[in-house]
Amino acid sequence: MRTYRDLFRTPEFTPFFAGTALSVAATTVAGLALGNLVHSATGSPLLSALAMFGPSLAQLVGAATLLSAADRLRPRAAMTGLPLIFATATAVQAIPAVPIWVIFAVLAAEGLIASVGGGVRYGLLTEILTKDGYLLGRSVLNMAVGTLQICGYALGGVLVALLSPQGALLVAALLYVTAAAVTRLGLTDRPPRATGRPSAAATWRVNARLWSSSPRRHVYLALWVPNGLVVGCESLFVSYDPEHAGLLFSFAALGMLAGDTIAGRFLPPRWRERLGAPLRLLLAAPYLLFFLEPGLPAALAAVTLASVGFSASLLLQERLMRLTPDELSGQALGLHSSGLLALQGIGALLAGTVAELTTPAVAMTAMALASVAVTLALAPGLRGRAPAPAAG
Repeated sequence: MRTYRDLFRTPEFTPFFAGTALSVAATTVAGLALGNLVHSATGSPLLSALAMFGPSLAQLVGAATLLSAADRLRPRAAMTGLPLIFATATAVQAIPAVPIWVIFAVLAAEGLIASVGGGVRYGLLTEILTKDGYLLGRSVLNMAVGTLQICGYALGGVLVALLSPQGALLVAALLYVTAAAVTRLGLTDRPPRATGRPSAAATWRVNARLWSSSPRRHVYLALWVPNGLVVGCESLFVSYDPEHAGLLFSFAALGMLAGDTIAGRFLPPRWRERLGAPLRLLLAAPYLLFFLEPGLPAALAAVTLASVGFSASLLLQERLMRLTPDELSGQALGLHSSGLLALQGIGALLAGTVAELTTPAVAMTAMALASVAVTLALAPGLRGRAPAPAAG
């Protein structure tokens, strides 16, 4: 599978793509609305960062206890039910004068439930597409994320200004409901990929099996840690420049879109291994400019260039699939998704804490330096082409 035309001719990919895109749009609008709502209510960089990215911390709990469900639930039922749960949670957060602690309690519950969603979604993608089509399919999804984040943050900023944060949250809830309808009507009701009941014991057993391989460990750490630290930088956009935060997020999404388009469609296989490490460094290095507290044009240029580096994640996911047996693909991708989101939440927590003690600009610089250091430390374990997966 080599072209976008081949991809969208594949049965079920179009409704899968549409349902995922609508959920991303909903998450984007809701995240910006909550960041503004919490920042206006508290004035805290830490709390506003956690409102946007903190739910990811709950992914740690979900990854340790619920992730075995990713291969043991019927995919269509799970991908229909999860957006409906998020729609209800988002509507609760839109209630006028809702206490801040209620907002964060709902966010924690959302993060816990969402830990299963990534494994279900991307495990299903490996069934809809052949394994050699996964990189192209995932790149198209990432491109959709970039496009929808550009539009979603812009739309979210307009909705917050015109309707209020609560009004923007209600729009996000409606988008979730639409995503559930598209998924229910467009996907086939497949059986689970694995037998047995979901349990914490099953989750731990497969996670331990995935983590026991040194090549997979290096891939997981490279997927999670540098990315999470850079998302910590992004979590401070609202406190760094409240008036232009939506614009900063939109330009960051534009850079991610450009990187994923090039890596997924145009980058020859022989260049993927060579460019992985430079792209991981590019992800963080431009944020070092924020130590100088640049004005809006320079800040937009820096975040756009840095976000091209997110395409390194796409190349690492392809490597992870080469290292993973088919029967573990759902939980392997779920562990990637949950770990990534958890590290993003930790990154937001760290960045917000440093910003409370210093300034958002200093905190962004510190997170970028840490990301560069981790990337350099992991580089030796990622050299060479990944071998074919062993039985374990």
